[in-house]
Amino acid sequence: MLNTANKVAEKMSTLNILVFGAHPDDCDIKAGGIAALYAQQGHRVKFVSVTNGDAGHHEMGGGPLAQRRFAEAQAAAAVIGIEYELLDNHDGELMPTLENRYKIIHSIREFRPDLIMTHRPNDYHPDHRYTSTLVQDAAYMVTVPNICALTPHLEKNPVIVYLSDGFMKPYPFTPDVVVGIDAVVEEKIDMLHCHVSQFYEWLPYNSGTLDAVPTDASARRAWLSERLLNRFHATAEKYRDLLIALYGEEVGTQIEYAEAFEGCEYGASLTGENIPTLFPFFQ
Repeated sequence: MLNTANKVAEKMSTLNILVFGAHPDDCDIKAGGIAALYAQQGHRVKFVSVTNGDAGHHEMGGGPLAQRRFAEAQAAAAVIGIEYELLDNHDGELMPTLENRYKIIHSIREFRPDLIMTHRPNDYHPDHRYTSTLVQDAAYMVTVPNICALTPHLEKNPVIVYLSDGFMKPYPFTPDVVVGIDAVVEEKIDMLHCHVSQFYEWLPYNSGTLDAVPTDASARRAWLSERLLNRFHATAEKYRDLLIALYGEEVGTQIEYAEAFEGCEYGASLTGENIPTLFPFFQ
């Protein structure tokens, strides 16, 4: 009887975390650290790229690039032991259509998440904006039995949070939760290192810094690490007060690297009561 009770308790304490990004690597850059922390605790994590990434390069595109980016995403997922799905929508062409809303509803219902993460609806990239719109539009509909009726509906809305960004209008990102990722920051960089087409080719090309990228694999990893650690440290510094409020002063003042998340009003409410359950990192 005790063993059965323990198994039930263990099953009830396992969280399902679903992260929607517009492109392969979006989830990793914004939530790779927290995903690694969840996975280490035995929770189930899935990343979903709502496009296949087939336009994100300066020298290749279409099917070959989509296949390459799929392989990169799977390699990144293997670093921390999570799932990674790419939906077969063209990069740069995502629209908040009814058909795409149904795809998101199916993804949410099949995974049955406790917590969903996605972009905010104000963002420079239309794919990011429309990914956010699609997730928000699916939020209530996942509980309606006659929508996508062949996929069993959810009895309650999952909590939805936004991934961080630096955009200020119409309102700036205002986090409700900040999570220290010091213990897993190297794994996060290893994940991003897998996205060769992006971090060593397309993004440097697009920013005019391609000549600065080392050719040697180990030198590339060190180059990427230096750039990213500065970014992750800036997040911790920016939201230091909230880190201290969540972790306590002794721990919160020592955190070097962090990821931040803001509650979305379209899902179930993120509250002071459910934050410790959904983000079990502050004890």
